[in-house]
Amino acid sequence: MENTENKKVMLSGIQPSGALHLGNYLGPLRHWPKMIEEFDCYFFLADLHTITVRQEPAALRQQTMTLLASYIACGLDPEKCTLFIQSHVHQHAELGWVLNCYAMFGELSRMTQFKDKSAKHQENVNGGLFTYPCLMAADILLYQPDFVPVGEDQRQHVELCRNIVQRFNGIYGEVFKMPEPYIAKVGARIMSLNMPDSKMSKSIPDGCVYLLDKPEDIARKFKRAVTDSDTERCVRYDPENKPGVANLITIYASVTGKSYGEIEAEFEGKGYGAFKPAVGEAVIETLRPIREETERLLKDRAYLESVYRNGAERASYVAERTLRKVYKKIGFIQK
Repeated sequence: MENTENKKVMLSGIQPSGALHLGNYLGPLRHWPKMIEEFDCYFFLADLHTITVRQEPAALRQQTMTLLASYIACGLDPEKCTLFIQSHVHQHAELGWVLNCYAMFGELSRMTQFKDKSAKHQENVNGGLFTYPCLMAADILLYQPDFVPVGEDQRQHVELCRNIVQRFNGIYGEVFKMPEPYIAKVGARIMSLNMPDSKMSKSIPDGCVYLLDKPEDIARKFKRAVTDSDTERCVRYDPENKPGVANLITIYASVTGKSYGEIEAEFEGKGYGAFKPAVGEAVIETLRPIREETERLLKDRAYLESVYRNGAERASYVAERTLRKVYKKIGFIQK
């Protein structure tokens, strides 16, 4: 592990409850390898968070290993960052319980994600679904990070975390560093191939291109991609009037590095019949090394185990220092 003493600390986690897709990659994920050069980064697979919704155990185990391999294949070098599985670092659950006692019921009840998920899973509105922002706060605060990358859907949770820090530090002194939201380079905003008014998401599988999709499946999805009913059928970047075509142009630009103007010139007079397969082929070639490396890593179980064990060891060392300090401050007898 390289020396990280002079770097600011950054932390980010993702739930292993589904496969990574093109939107994840062309959004924030592609920028993470550069981030680990600038920051001391902790990336974790948030498996504790997944069980607020019922999971099939074997599938969860497989998804966790696949996500770990995909992270590495996308450029997260385990020698340059701390990469670990959340449940392997017991301090997350322990500090999560403590912070439950410093978050107010009213604050938690206002969380929009609790309202949304409660509506979607009415048969399983459990306590974990209500209190998981406290676990998220523990995930963050254990590592005393300077920055936490956030999207709009998590901004409210980071604000709750900051409220807890202010409350806890107000009682016990400067225990936690106040984390700052980090608006990372998010890259392109990729929309669904068959519903271009919605973000690409695993919840709309027909319009979603996964990082591990076979080339023939990627090609088929792009051939079926929604364009528009415009009679001129020209390749022109016009998000308002031609959202489907604009989305395909955005994807093509992101994977080739070409400008919108260059793309419009390249396909002038050729129509969608030539454009859609070309986008599909460019995406296939971009994702090919990631898919092949992920598949190779998944066959090397010993290596992946060494990555998550070493990552958990490094993470536990840092997390334990924070937890001991918290336990001492609140009056627990030290063992």
